[in-house]
Amino acid sequence: MLMFGFLLIMLVAVAAMGIRFLRSRGGGVPANAETGLLTLTGVSPRPEAFGEQFVTVTGNLNGPTVPGTVVYGRMVWSGSVWPAIGDTFTVVYPAGKPERWQPVLPQDPPHSEQ
Repeated sequence: MLMFGFLLIMLVAVAAMGIRFLRSRGGGVPANAETGLLTLTGVSPRPEAFGEQFVTVTGNLNGPTVPGTVVYGRMVWSGSVWPAIGDTFTVVYPAGKPERWQPVLPQDPPHSEQ
């Protein structure tokens, strides 16, 4: 009986860790998502390497219920085409939580002027 209880506790713990992992990955569109427009006001320096790189951005997010909120975030971007200050992107975020925005990007990121 003790082994059955221990096995049950282990299964519940593994299931909880799996659910937490899947939620932290952030894939997909959030539930009750709102769409907004993010205008970049700051971009991390362009790396010398090509391929996928992390970029940190800061910007103003305007949405239906969020008037001009300053947000920041990090995302994977192509090193050959780097975002620039002034670029605008469509983003989605959970209603009332603009700090949890996610970009809605096409397959190839938009080209920015250098």
